[in-house]
Amino acid sequence: MALKRWPDALAPEEPVVESNSEQPPLDCFSERRKALKGEVGSPPIPDIAKPPEGFIIDRNAGTYDAAGNLVTQTISTKRDSGEIYTVPKGLMIKGESAYTDAEGRLIGKWTLAREGSSGTGLIEALHEVFKEFKGRAPVIPPPVESNDDILTVYPLPDLHFGMLSWRKETGDDYDVTIATDLILTSVEELVAQSRPSTKAVILGLGDYFHANDVRAVTPHSGNRLDVDGRWSRVFAAGAKLATHIVEIVARKHQEIEVVMLAGNHDPDAAMSLTVALALFYESNARINVWQDPSIVWYYRFGKCLLGATHGHTMKPDRMAMMMATDRAEDWGQTLYRHMMFGHIHHATTDQIGPVRVESFSSPAARDAYNAGAGFRSPRELSAITYHHNGGEKGRHMVNIVSGKESANAKHN
Repeated sequence: MALKRWPDALAPEEPVVESNSEQPPLDCFSERRKALKGEVGSPPIPDIAKPPEGFIIDRNAGTYDAAGNLVTQTISTKRDSGEIYTVPKGLMIKGESAYTDAEGRLIGKWTLAREGSSGTGLIEALHEVFKEFKGRAPVIPPPVESNDDILTVYPLPDLHFGMLSWRKETGDDYDVTIATDLILTSVEELVAQSRPSTKAVILGLGDYFHANDVRAVTPHSGNRLDVDGRWSRVFAAGAKLATHIVEIVARKHQEIEVVMLAGNHDPDAAMSLTVALALFYESNARINVWQDPSIVWYYRFGKCLLGATHGHTMKPDRMAMMMATDRAEDWGQTLYRHMMFGHIHHATTDQIGPVRVESFSSPAARDAYNAGAGFRSPRELSAITYHHNGGEKGRHMVNIVSGKESANAKHN
């Protein structure tokens, strides 16, 4: 007696699928699927032996007599594979491994995906997630008084929202709740002091978030970070805080530019926040969210040329040269040039040729690393007023009351 092998329908030639295809056409495998379910092939499978839902034919063999008549038949089944896999929105292919038969034909492959760091896939995913909030921003009454000749810039340097700091270890308490209360109180006070310019810029100088994602490490160096709870909770609270800041500023100024630059702690989180704010304020003509993917921002206001970056990729002298090169036309038509950055968590001012390059103190408390390294800079927020023909005309400042001082005040 001869042993007959599996029918050809069980092992068809694999179709060639282009690498940019989302998934192979389903009809390419239709005959194979029918054979695996016992619907076609030889020897025919009796209805009683056909695999139940979730199972497929693993073996179908028969023995035949000299006349070709089926004498015995052996059928075995195994669990079926899952659904056809597609890469979820917002993820990118990091690598693939393939395994083949002796002829080099593809049997299967293993795909590793990772979170998209700056590709369009992440942007599309964020649009999908936040589209339900489109146009839901509250209507904010415009201010009664405004001055077209001046501009107010509110730098937000190194907020490190989501950081956890313990007073006994670092000198100050800091978490999501404390940061929210301190920042909102300080911004309210700062906006109340500032001049009623028609235009204002909320200038996030990077590291708005302490951590970039659920891993709670710095993206490039992998340093472990002290964080206050789950990342999804931190991001939601940080986004809500950003909308409150925008609304406080919008009650004082007619036109608002919102800028959230990427820092070394939050390159992807900053982009996510930008997309969320852009969708939230999409129907509000008074509020514009800057969505350029660059880590450098520029703004021309009359004879003033303003620029900003986080500061982790270059020194102050490079910032001044970059401004002159990137904005050559504006450079030639302006008299007052100001480049702003964060990153170093303390205030400095350099005059590099005709450019004033300035860093700002962080309003955040120190984490364990910075406290142990001896950093003790004051915490503050500033508002800077520019005249379109006269450059900087003044600034206001609010000192941030630390968690330690707040605790002491309650007991006095």
